[in-house]
Amino acid sequence: MLLNSIMNGGIRGLIVTLLLTLPAIVLCLSVHETCHGLAAYALGDRTAASQGRLTLDPMAHIDPMGFLCMLFLGFGWARPVPVNCANFKNRRTGMAIVAAAGPASNFVLGFIGYFVYFAVTYFTADFTGVPGLFTWVIGQFFRYLASLSIGLGAFNLLPVYPLDGSRIVDAFLPLRWSMKLREYQSVLLLGLVALMWFGGTSILIGTVNQWVFRAAYGLFTLFV
Repeated sequence: MLLNSIMNGGIRGLIVTLLLTLPAIVLCLSVHETCHGLAAYALGDRTAASQGRLTLDPMAHIDPMGFLCMLFLGFGWARPVPVNCANFKNRRTGMAIVAAAGPASNFVLGFIGYFVYFAVTYFTADFTGVPGLFTWVIGQFFRYLASLSIGLGAFNLLPVYPLDGSRIVDAFLPLRWSMKLREYQSVLLLGLVALMWFGGTSILIGTVNQWVFRAAYGLFTLFV
């Protein structure tokens, strides 16, 4: 995200991108972790609530390195919400639901962000078909919010510990396979680093982003 602005040059564009990106990152990270905690709470685990993690306050959730990755690369992570799976009726299923709640919330937030972006751009355009500066800024914020939120959700669905995808996959694997998968987490982590290095994560995130973008646009066109 910000890395593209730096490489493309232009201090003005860099400042605008930074000002719009920072609150978008804070919001999508906070929503992600809060929804983890809310899912756990709904399933009977009060651990996150007792530690003050059922909040949109970014100070409760932000991980500095994950925040910087979100800022420069468009994907990252936050501080994991504490969960005690012993409080779930079915531990593996409960953990999968809690894990899925974070990325799911990001896809919903991304869908809403793109929908609002289309609405702001369409309904505030003047007779030349170009929105004013203020409404352009609002529209760009929601576009950044959508893109970053979807990037966060898609990245966290990768089946590599400690990402959410590893816990979701774990719920559907036989216990023997699950234990074997845990033994090779270090290898999978190296694979993830290689995937990031060669741009594989960008392709994945870009593909998912296009799916949500088109879905939001398709719904928007039903109203105009």
